[in-house]
Amino acid sequence: MRPARPDDLQTLYEMAKLTGGGFTNLPPDRKSLSAKLERTAEALARPDDSMTDEMIVLVLENSETGQVRGTCQLFSEVGQKHPFYSYRLGTLTQHSRELGRTFRAEMLTLTTDLEGSTEVGGLFLHPRERAEGLGLLLARSRYLYIRQHRARFGDRVIAELRGVIDEAGGSPFWDGLAGRFFGMSFQEADEFNAINGYQFIADLMPKTPIYTAMLTDHARSVIGLPHPNGRAAMRMLEAEGFKNAGYVDIFDGGPTMVGQIDSLRTVAEARNVTLSGTHTERGDKVLIARGKRADYRCAYGQVVEGEDGTAALDAASIALLGLSPGDSFSMVGR
Repeated sequence: MRPARPDDLQTLYEMAKLTGGGFTNLPPDRKSLSAKLERTAEALARPDDSMTDEMIVLVLENSETGQVRGTCQLFSEVGQKHPFYSYRLGTLTQHSRELGRTFRAEMLTLTTDLEGSTEVGGLFLHPRERAEGLGLLLARSRYLYIRQHRARFGDRVIAELRGVIDEAGGSPFWDGLAGRFFGMSFQEADEFNAINGYQFIADLMPKTPIYTAMLTDHARSVIGLPHPNGRAAMRMLEAEGFKNAGYVDIFDGGPTMVGQIDSLRTVAEARNVTLSGTHTERGDKVLIARGKRADYRCAYGQVVEGEDGTAALDAASIALLGLSPGDSFSMVGR
């Protein structure tokens, strides 16, 4: 894992075409992807560690072939340039004394509760590479990057999961709610959203709470559910310490997972150690990371720990991360 460079544009574009739609952080649009790479370069070049609205694109590179086979993104502080809207799923309880009955109505309320959060997103692994824990490497490399640059990120972190998309490429949630106000198909809105952002939805959607009972059965049934391809990602987020706090995306109804950065498993369990040298025995397979900003690298490695805060690594990992004896690196168990 490494930060993306401008020359990764073509590879990212080719991967974006494989996402199947609804993947707003990785649109198959060269201009949008180029803008993301420009923002990444600006963030990597900034020397101070104050918090600001930044985005980092990371990529997974096969060290033997040089091919980029996966990507993920970090947003340091959402909602700084435009409001960051979500729907919060809640319940309104009302009682009728005359009828002797209590009614509970499920409601979607437009909110900006999650503004100021760090966001992790845009995770995509090439379909041919979905084995050997590479998805886990993609996901957890983001948290090690945050740990290496802790002052640049806040306390809360969120992850928006893509909602349910049907076989025709439509969104039941969009068709049952937002689509009624815009006269656009989900595919049309998805394309516009990926290039321009979904501020247009937030601007024009009704600000009053929505009773879910007024939606179609199909739309109601997918609220808060991830796309079938995102179920594994949801399990990884839960294992990391994220929780489903009842927030859903205003675009496709997918769940927004919420966590506390310092409580995330990877951040809390990672340790800094000093490289003592190379080992030839079979060590424990761990995630290792080193470097700041453009020099950040993260990979799997085999480690043999000493008793004095040192550790030996396999020769391949040392070469991959450019380490020398006496250098410090971060490590965390799988």
